[in-house]
Amino acid sequence: MKQRQRRVLGVDPGLTRCGVGVVEGVPGRPCVLVDYTVIGSDPDADLADRLLHLDRNLAELIAKHQPESVAVERVFSQHNVRTVMGTAQAAAVAVLAAARAGLPVRTYTPSEVKAAVTGSGQADKKQVTTMVTRLLRLDAPPRPADAADALALAICHIWRGGTRDRLSEAIRAAKGRQ
Repeated sequence: MKQRQRRVLGVDPGLTRCGVGVVEGVPGRPCVLVDYTVIGSDPDADLADRLLHLDRNLAELIAKHQPESVAVERVFSQHNVRTVMGTAQAAAVAVLAAARAGLPVRTYTPSEVKAAVTGSGQADKKQVTTMVTRLLRLDAPPRPADAADALALAICHIWRGGTRDRLSEAIRAAKGRQ
């Protein structure tokens, strides 16, 4: 049975720099780059304005690229409470933007993403960027690293989450026949 291409929007959340990457692919095969960008905001701006700016930009990217699902990095733990709060707020905006568009959302820890694209959950940012560049057959690494991380999230979701989504769909279909 031939698997259908899936388009995923990956989000590496951050208030100052939020990486967004869009890829298409099927589990176990090389993915294809659709687009990537970084949504920036002024650290001195009002928090509400920064979150609204992020929300509007994500909504525009979702409308433009029409992904089937969204993958967001799960805020795991960071030593700096202020940084983790901003990252968590940005992640929540990404989840909300996807939900508002009616899209399924999956979250992945950094180690899950690293393991999916490099084979090691302990990989550093440079290794992730190198593998994203190879996996997407790019001439140059995506810059900045936030964009590469967002693309890694999208690849991770296609390879891991796509399988989960198909299993969930099969279970729902089987229950519907009972």
